[in-house]
Amino acid sequence: MTELHEVQITEEKPLLLPPSQPVPGKKHSVETPYGLVAFTVHGTPKPKRPAILTYHDVGLNHQSCFETLFHFEDMQEIVKNFVVVHVDAPGMEEGAPLFPLGYQYPSLDQLADMIPCILQYLNFTSIIGIGVGAGAYILARYSLSHPDTVEGLVLINIDPNAKGWMDWAAHKLSGLTSSIPEMILAHLFSQEELSGCTELVQQYREALVSAPNLSNIQLYWSSYNTRRDLNFERGGDVTLKCPVMLVVGDQAPHEDAVVECNSKLDPTQTSFLKMADSGGQPQLTQPGKLTEAFKYFVQGMGYIPYVLDRKLSMSGLLLHDAPVALPHRLAVQRSLRGREPVPLPHPIPEQRVGEPPAAATAGPGERSPNHGGLLLSRGGGGDGDASRL
Repeated sequence: MTELHEVQITEEKPLLLPPSQPVPGKKHSVETPYGLVAFTVHGTPKPKRPAILTYHDVGLNHQSCFETLFHFEDMQEIVKNFVVVHVDAPGMEEGAPLFPLGYQYPSLDQLADMIPCILQYLNFTSIIGIGVGAGAYILARYSLSHPDTVEGLVLINIDPNAKGWMDWAAHKLSGLTSSIPEMILAHLFSQEELSGCTELVQQYREALVSAPNLSNIQLYWSSYNTRRDLNFERGGDVTLKCPVMLVVGDQAPHEDAVVECNSKLDPTQTSFLKMADSGGQPQLTQPGKLTEAFKYFVQGMGYIPYVLDRKLSMSGLLLHDAPVALPHRLAVQRSLRGREPVPLPHPIPEQRVGEPPAAATAGPGERSPNHGGLLLSRGGGGDGDASRL
């Protein structure tokens, strides 16, 4: 009889693989009339769909500004339907060489004029733009000069105004008493975050202080502070003609500027999202809530017929509609085949701040769809009309 021996088997590959990491993008650069610009492309172009193009704020690059948001699981479910282009302002990309002394850095207007070179290089015809701070200004400026190529804009912390004399004097005085990293941190984060010295603030302070391209960052910062006024005018010729979602954190340093911007844009095209407990960088601190808002924004443009995620209860997100009913606009989508209007499986219930959810008012035996709605305001200019998450 053969004797049995105990044999220990070591498995080389684990049965349960770790969650898949986002596929690294392909890095490109293109020469423009104002210098070289680098960008990273994720995914492949989708027929009859725009590219999602991002532009970061001062003191950041596309990774430090957008990686948290775009690596968020539910955001990946959205962007897999699009090709994504992350633009780095000149000299801001990782490993960027330092510009020589006396280098004339492009103005924000000129940075906006680099975008057509990127789209031509990639053979893309239209975009949905997502910009933060200086990047939001750049995308807005680009949209004013190339409205036919922009299908939608998400503008976080945008300040469309040029600095006035008082702002200029305060900036100069601050430059005498504060270092460049501290001035940029005050631009990026709320006073509460800075006073509390949060982990996020410490992380970004260390990154700025030790940045090998700090002199390049200072040039981008200088261009931002010498920006021109966008001269938005509600009902006038100078306005954004595409759907726009304005986003700002409650008590963020740019809260007043975004509120003013909202008052100057077309109320039927503009949604204003004010996010509580998000500080100065909502895409970093509240990626989940921003993802939910972006889902509805893209759905309202008709590119994803039924984008609601079963995992999201939408609790805490309310719908504050415009004079032209937003629930109806969100419920009617263009089909992906022929772009004909097609209804969603369920209507999105209207829900106003202070009223009970639709599910709470359903009659016996009735079941209201758990869509919840989205806190987006339209049609107003004051802070009272702002949506809060």
